[in-house]
Formats: sequence, structure tokens, C-alpha cells
Amino acid sequence: MLTVHAAPLVLPVGAAVVEQGAVAVEGDRIVAIGPYDEVVAAHPAARVRQWPGVITPGLRQRHAAWLLTRCYHPDPREADGLGTDPLSGEAFARLAGELDATRWAGSVRRGLQQMLRYGTTHLTGPFHDPAVRTAVSRAGLVEVPAAVAPGVADGVTGGGPDLDPFAVGRDLPGSVHAPLVTGARADFAVFDVPDEAALIAAGAASCVVTVLAGRLVHRRR
Repeated sequence: MLTVHAAPLVLPVGAAVVEQGAVAVEGDRIVAIGPYDEVVAAHPAARVRQWPGVITPGLRQRHAAWLLTRCYHPDPREADGLGTDPLSGEAFARLAGELDATRWAGSVRRGLQQMLRYGTTHLTGPFHDPAVRTAVSRAGLVEVPAAVAPGVADGVTGGGPDLDPFAVGRDLPGSVHAPLVTGARADFAVFDVPDEAALIAAGAASCVVTVLAGRLVHRRR
């Protein structure tokens, strides 16, 4: 079924901003990007989803290997003792000996779910842990090789790992994996902000929707 995702602003990256724009998706592919009226007129039978804010390409998480193999993502039932934020460094080291295969796999799944909530669709690998490789594959996220964008370091900074891809990418072009283009896989996100400057200021926590290979995999309630 063809679906049109519409928002006040589409930020394709590498192409002009589209005001009152839309992205049409059929299966796992983008079939059109442009002004809402034109896209809907070309696809009158499409289901239309209206979103607030801006549509951007899916983000790339450069800290993925660290966040999934050197952090523990607590189960909500553990919040009283462990909190809700990822545990790393000494806190992770103290806990690591208590993690059996089931608990470790749960942490990886929750880590991936958190990444989807931040508009992430691509993860920098490689992933050597079998549990991580399996979970990434099942989630449909795309593993991509490490690559350093101009002026951007892939390593974890002094602030530690961060679920927000903008913490390393710093701007939209530096934080996405690839531009939104017709014919590409439909990996994109929607952020509840008015424009690109507000997105960078608010960060990826403003994500309200993540679409992965045409599937709605996260929607903030």
C-alpha cells in the first residue's frame, strides 16, 4: 500500500527544503518527494499520515557498538535500583559479571528501541557479539561501516556515549546516513520542531516518528 507522509517541512539534505512537503512510500522505497499537493495529486489513492514538524533522513548512530556492547540498558522494572539511563564505565563493569545471556539480550533490544526513539535508522559497526548482530538484523536497522565525516570524530568523547546522533554529528548533514531521494530505501524520521535550527538545538529527543524500510517502527504517544 502506498503511504504519503506529510509535514510542514521536509529536509531532504543535499536538496532544497520543501515547505508543506510530503514523502510517498510504497513498500520499502521512496517513490516521490515534493510539495504535499503535488504528491497527493499524483497518488490519490494513498493513505495520508500528517505529522508535526520536520521530516528528515534517518540518523546514523556512530556510537552504536559502544552503546550496545559496553553499556547496559536497564529494564523498566530495574529503574528503582539502576535508574533509566544507560550504564557505562565503572557502573557497567560492576554489573557485567551478573549478566546472563537472557539479561544481556534484553539490554541489547532495549538499546535498539532507544535508538529508534531518537530517529536512528543506521548503525556504525562492526558488531562482533552474536546477540548484537542478531538483534540488529531482527530490528531491521542497517549496519554500516565506520567512516569519519569531515571534522567529526567517531570515537566516544569525554562526555561518554550518547543516544543522540547529533552529539557527534553536530548538524543535520553530519548526522544522517544519506539524503532522502526518490528510489532510496524509505528510512526517515519526523521531529516535532519548526525548522532545522530548532532541531539541532532540541536534539534527536524531539523525534516523534521513525520509519524504517517503509515501516512505522516508532511513534511517540
